[in-house]
Formats: sequence, C-alpha cells, structure tokens
Amino acid sequence: DKTAELVIEAFKVNDKEDVKDGMDISLCSFDIENNKLEFAGAINTIYHIKNDRLIEIKEDKQPIGQFQNLQLFTNHKISLAKGGKIYMFSDGYADQFGGEKGKKFMCKCYRDFILPISNKDFLSQQLALKNEFNSWKGDLEQLDDVCVIGLKV
Repeated sequence: DKTAELVIEAFKVNDKEDVKDGMDISLCSFDIENNKLEFAGAINTIYHIKNDRLIEIKEDKQPIGQFQNLQLFTNHKISLAKGGKIYMFSDGYADQFGGEKGKKFMCKCYRDFILPISNKDFLSQQLALKNEFNSWKGDLEQLDDVCVIGLKV
C-alpha cells in the first residue's frame, strides 16, 4: 500500500493534472530464518510449488498507481517448506502471441508448463522456458518484457 502511495505521489504533475498510469508488480518479503514469505500482488500472481503441487497465490486486480476504486492490497503470509519453490514473473510470457493459430500463450499454459519442469535445476528450467517461448513465438515479434524469477527454499 505504501508503494502505491509513493507511485501516485510521484505521478502528480501539479495540483490540476496527474499522470493516469500504473504498473503491475509482485512484492515479496522473505523471512529466511523462519521460512516465511509475505506477498502482495498488483495484477501479478506468484506460484508456490510445495510437495509437487502448484499453488497459485492470487493477486489483487488493481495496479500500483492511479486506479478507480483503489482498495488496500492483500498481504498474503505463506509458510515455506524446505525444497519448495516460488516463481514470480511478468505477464510477457503468457501474453506472447504464437503457436499454430497466432494466439496468446495464456496463463493456464504457462502454469501447466512450470510444474513439470520445477524439479529440474534452475539452469535447465531457464533453458526449457527459453526454448518453449521461442518455439511458441516462432517468427512473430516479441511483444513485451519477459521476466521469470525462481527461488528455492
């Protein structure tokens, strides 16, 4: 909520005009000693892999910045198990057009792709993600930034 407040303040041009813009983010705080994670998401969700299951930690459906009916963000508190993984990511992967029909990759396909590769080492996961993305995209232009961050407990 403080981040949203700071962004709105930074976007103030003057008393009569504001920049009507915002951004999607995942904001996490890790307590490594106690294996705890706090997460708040502005349009962005995160994935928690625990016991070979993917748990989607839902975002709030509002950006950081100017937004009609701005609400307080949900602060999720998550207990992490040894060997579990957290994945944070931008929307660039799921929003990429490609495939046989030139459609978006979509969140469901992305989620279904992450779980089976999550047991591999991170370098292998990176290569699998790159290969899948480039195969999907084919000759089409990349539309957006693509960022995937994986963390192992």
